[in-house]
Amino acid sequence: MLNFKDFTVVDYKPGTDQQIKYVTQKRKRGASDTSGVVEEVQSEDQLDEVLSIQQRMKKKADLRRNKAKVKLGARKAQRRLANKDVLARRARRRARMVILKKILRGKDKSDLSYGARGAYERMVNRRKAALKVLSRKLLPKVRAADRAKLQSSEK
Repeated sequence: MLNFKDFTVVDYKPGTDQQIKYVTQKRKRGASDTSGVVEEVQSEDQLDEVLSIQQRMKKKADLRRNKAKVKLGARKAQRRLANKDVLARRARRRARMVILKKILRGKDKSDLSYGARGAYERMVNRRKAALKVLSRKLLPKVRAADRAKLQSSEK
């Protein structure tokens, strides 16, 4: 459906390059289409760009600020059986770690620089087919681990 903004001609940045004007216009229209709601990235599969150092620091500060809420949510989640999506995400993460360990050949990921980590992550991302197969194989183990965790907490 068309908006009023689609019919108006506005020079968003007078005196600037055409490409910059086009990108600005696209960004403005995109913001109006979502009616002010920004869609968050749901999984690591959809993430295309690597976080910069500033973004990492901001996330670190956000997590530190909300650590009580995060801890409370984790405790609630521990008492519940995980649903299918959460199990699939865990299996995918475990598959990524298995492939990363093979690529690293005994090196520890935490010893690497951020740039090297990014390079290795890109290598892992190239192996999408192997990730898919491995995560499907690991799903029963992840599900069993989740059930075992719940049973051990009941005892």
